[in-house]
This record gives sequence, structure tokens and C-alpha cells, in this order.
Amino acid sequence: MNDPVIDYSELIGRKVYCPPECGMCCLCQPEILPDEYSFFKTKHPSSITKKKEPHEHFAVALKKGRGSCVFLDDDRRCSIYANRPTYCRQFPFHFHVSDRIRVELDLSCRGVWYGKGNDAVSEAEALAQRSAYRLKTALMEATGVYREFFGLCKEAGVFAEQSTLRSSVHENISNFTDLAYLAEVMNASLDEPSVSLSEITPNANFDMDELNEAAREAALSSMQSFDPFSVPVYCDGQWNWNLFMAGKNGIDWSVLDNNGDLHVKGSADPGDIVLPQMDGGAKKVLRDYINILNRRDSMMGYAYHTMDSLNYEDDMTNVYYGSLAVSIIDLMWRSAMLDRLMGIGGGENGMREAIIFYDMDRLDAPTIGAFV
Repeated sequence: MNDPVIDYSELIGRKVYCPPECGMCCLCQPEILPDEYSFFKTKHPSSITKKKEPHEHFAVALKKGRGSCVFLDDDRRCSIYANRPTYCRQFPFHFHVSDRIRVELDLSCRGVWYGKGNDAVSEAEALAQRSAYRLKTALMEATGVYREFFGLCKEAGVFAEQSTLRSSVHENISNFTDLAYLAEVMNASLDEPSVSLSEITPNANFDMDELNEAAREAALSSMQSFDPFSVPVYCDGQWNWNLFMAGKNGIDWSVLDNNGDLHVKGSADPGDIVLPQMDGGAKKVLRDYINILNRRDSMMGYAYHTMDSLNYEDDMTNVYYGSLAVSIIDLMWRSAMLDRLMGIGGGENGMREAIIFYDMDRLDAPTIGAFV
């Protein structure tokens, strides 16, 4: 079997650097692959655990079953760095497999924002070579799934070409930073048979309360859990691991320490948080991020997953444009939440911090296809 062609375009011009103070990737419980199991079973039998979701596998244990990896020491250094699992080596790269393989860069890693370190494409190519067999096998399986999916879409009369969808978003990219335009896209995706972005006309008198409610609902959906260790994590500029959990009394903000203990820092009423008015700097950062989302196969795969859950009743254009619009207002609302709780401010820096908070959650969303 020939090596598959891999799309590295999201990485071009990027460098990756691992800040020694961070350790946020050590909060992501890594799977132990079959060819790694013998080492951990022999050398560290008490440091692995069996998991049943999303499939049965072994993983590295976490401190107190909820904190960072058990191999992370007090200085946030990996004590088994030379023998760390493949999934640890891959971070912040995500290999998304659909009917092709595309590498996506986790922008929740603060180290990708410094513009220093190793060339991202070279790093990802080396990782792909190490995982060549897994990637080939996954591509064969995913190609069949995608072929079936596209067939169902065409049979239902809801199919649209990826290139057409992406080109339309790209042509209207500046409009996607405008709240009135986003409101119209979301309404049209629910009401119209098939949305045409070029025909969307923003209404200056749109219902801001309704849009805030939609943004709040989207953002809080990932924060609503009885388990504080399954909610989004934001590593701030001082390297604190911040957790946000939505409950009946509002949003609770805590900081997770190296030992797996939580320390309450504050709370906020979600109803007091509203979508921010952005300046030119914030809009540019957001526009650049929307361009990244629009090129990601995982974003398209999320829309496909949504179509499947809706039994192919909605046109692909509506689902994709609507999903993208909801993702944008989710991100914008989170920027306002971070400012309310942590005082990160607005503008260019505030939007960048919101992306750092949001992107890991975006990459964790369900998709037709898989991250390998």
C-alpha cells in the first residue's frame, strides 16, 4: 500500500514550541497503543488504566483519577519523556482522517502562538512517518464511511460540494465577524430550503437578546457537567489550568493544581455576559481563525455528523453555514466570559485568548471521520 497523501496546509508558516511551564497537554488522558502496552505493563503497571469509551483501550492514569498525567512531576516535566505514548508525541497536531488525511493544529496550545521553535510541517511529517500504518488503515476505513455518507446525501437531495461551501464562506469572510450577519445566517439556515450567503442581508434591527441566548446556550453546553474534570480547560498566560463549570447558580471558575485538586476562584451569572462589540484588531484575529475553521476537515465533518443526526432532512449548505455561525458566536461569548471572570480585556489579545480557550473544545466535537 502506497503512503497516503497528507494535507499539511494548516501548518505552513507555523512553528511549534513547548513552554516548560505549561503542561496542559498532560491533562488529556492519552491512549496506550497496542505496541506500547508491553512497556507500560512491565515498567509502570500501576500507572495505566482500562477505559471503555469511546472504545475499549488502555490509557495512562491520572492523578487522583482526575488531574494531570501521573508521570507529570511537580515542575511540570514528564518523567518518562523518552517513552511517552504516541498521542503525547503528536500534540498539538491532530491527524483528521476522512476521505483524505489532513493535519490540524490545536490552537489551545499556547506554544503555537510564539512564532518560535520547530517547523510545524517538518514535525508533523516525522510523526506521520512513525504512524504510517495506523494512518493508512484508518484512511481505508474512513473512505468507505464517507462514500456511504455522500451517497445518502445525494439520495436525499441535500448534497453540496465541499469546495463550493468553502469558497462561499471565504468570499464572505468579513461578514462572518458581524453580529447582524451571523444572526441572519442562523435564521436562514433554519428557515430557508437552501442558504445563499451572497443573498444574506444583515438586519440592523436583529434581535440581540435572541442572539445572546443562542451564543450562551452553545457555550454553556460544553460546560454543563456533574464532573468538573470533563469541562473545558483554559491555560492562561500565567500557566494556570482554569476550569469552568455551569450549574444552577451560574458559572463556577476553579483552578486545577499539579496534584489534581481544585481551588475555587470565582463565579458569574451567565445572564450578565453578552456578546462583545469588537474593534478592528479583534475582528482580524477572528477572521483569521474563521479561515482556519473553514479549511478544516473536522469542521466539515462536524456538519456532516449533524446532518446524520438530523436524518438527512436539512440541506448541507444550511447545516454547514449554520454550524460555522454558531461556532463563531460561541467563541465570541467565551471571550466575554473570560473578560468578566478573569479580566482578560477585549481587542486583539482578548480574542486570541478566547481562541486558546475554545479551540481544543472545537477539535473535540463529534465528526464523521476520526482523529488518529
